[in-house]
Amino acid sequence: MERAMIWVPPNVEALAPSALCMNHVLHRGYRFEGIVHAPWEAVERMMVDGEVEVVVIADPAHLPADRTPRIEVADGRPIWSALPPRGGGPQPPRRRRPHTLE
Repeated sequence: MERAMIWVPPNVEALAPSALCMNHVLHRGYRFEGIVHAPWEAVERMMVDGEVEVVVIADPAHLPADRTPRIEVADGRPIWSALPPRGGGPQPPRRRRPHTLE
């Protein structure tokens, strides 16, 4: 089970983002390690030290542009989590064989 922590920048009120992130942590089945309401450098230290494998954030805008590790997409598309975004957008077709009625 991967260890996850929630990060909320110190200049953001933590209650609403923490609740949203906690729902994600529970949904993904991560082992919850805690909420860090501190500068990004504290998160970097925890990742480097191996204390957590996953950092959950509520809004990509919270991430500092000069963060490390840096994640970039060459074509400029936004980075999404492994889960598809919630909403009614287009969904890929299901890949199942139809049932045969006898």
